[in-house]
Amino acid sequence: MGVGADFSSEFADLELIANVMRHAKLLYPNADEWRKADAKRLLLFGMSGLGKTHIANMLRDQGQWFHYSVDYRIGTRYMGEHIVDNFKAHALRDPFLGDLLRSDSIYIASNISFNNLSPLSTYLGKPGDPSKGGLSFAEYQRRQALHHEAEKSALLDSARFIDRAKRLYGYSHFVNDTGGSICEVVDPDDSNDPVMQSLAQHHLMVWIEGTEAHRDQLIARFDKSPKPMCYQPDFLNTCWADYLSASGKTEDQVDPDDFIRSTYAKALDHRAPRYRAMAENWGVMVSAEDVAQADTPDRLDQLICDTLGKLT
Repeated sequence: MGVGADFSSEFADLELIANVMRHAKLLYPNADEWRKADAKRLLLFGMSGLGKTHIANMLRDQGQWFHYSVDYRIGTRYMGEHIVDNFKAHALRDPFLGDLLRSDSIYIASNISFNNLSPLSTYLGKPGDPSKGGLSFAEYQRRQALHHEAEKSALLDSARFIDRAKRLYGYSHFVNDTGGSICEVVDPDDSNDPVMQSLAQHHLMVWIEGTEAHRDQLIARFDKSPKPMCYQPDFLNTCWADYLSASGKTEDQVDPDDFIRSTYAKALDHRAPRYRAMAENWGVMVSAEDVAQADTPDRLDQLICDTLGKLT
């Protein structure tokens, strides 16, 4: 018993040391460092619908924070041409609009914004029956791959925008509003992952964790309005193969909305451990309930302080 107790104690001590060392690498390793920082840099991650953009908008509206939206950057800098070309391809199917486009009598542009990312999700699309707006699975995979590379680039761009926000606009504080698919384009368990290294070097990374009740709410909301998502390739391929096998349908018989509805709960469960690994290895975690109460910059500040205070 004594040997076992000593072994357990040693293991606990080693785990405590590892946690202390990991937290010491945070940009703000404790509450005091965050509290006294002249330049606060925050990165929010987690499933869409748990408050990331709400918090980012609140901080931006306060007037002292620069709001960097990864999805907006993807949709403007990296996917903008693809998005507009997709609009044009659909418009050219109409003879009236096609003639006007070819004669440069009209132009088509994406009106993407921080709070309306529909042009980006519309381009990603859904696989299945073309008569229901579905894409071939090969085309769907191609667009997914484009999004993956665009998301990595947009995440890496945030370091440059931190400098730009200060130098050009005079903002010292910076909030990085990431997309729900961030965990699909990084390896949170790889200490050499270049995207994770850059993000952790320049931000305090904060995971907004939801409860089972939040999960049920997100699923119910998605069922009412299924929207395209970005998936990790192996996960997507498995879901597609399983769906075809279970339904007995061919690719062009699949109802696009039915397929992505069937994958949503699986996607939540697939992402949860990846988010957790990001928080455990590179950042911290706060609950969605606490985030909902952080409706002012001061309350959010206190939440961050309380969270960092629990690490020491």
